[in-house]
Amino acid sequence: MTVVVGGQTIADSDNALVLREAAYPAAIYIPRQDARMDLLERSDHGTYCPYKGDASYFSIPAGGARSIDAVWTYEAPYEDVRAIKNHLAFYPDRVDSIA
Repeated sequence: MTVVVGGQTIADSDNALVLREAAYPAAIYIPRQDARMDLLERSDHGTYCPYKGDASYFSIPAGGARSIDAVWTYEAPYEDVRAIKNHLAFYPDRVDSIA
């Protein structure tokens, strides 16, 4: 999986996880070590999921306003989804491509 924003490769991984839940589209989680964390900016935004726990967010400055809060992560996920710890997920409509 490769994530590109503003002509820059933000993440490139052969170790992505696919998480499917309910009727939602599958979410792809990329290990942090396969992402350019220096190109991300931590956000103050946060959400809660009853299945996964508290989510933290990152913006991608290279993408401008469209890429605000474009990335979410569960830094302390619930035990049932512990595999997504230290992984990042990207909103497809807030990046140029995920392939």
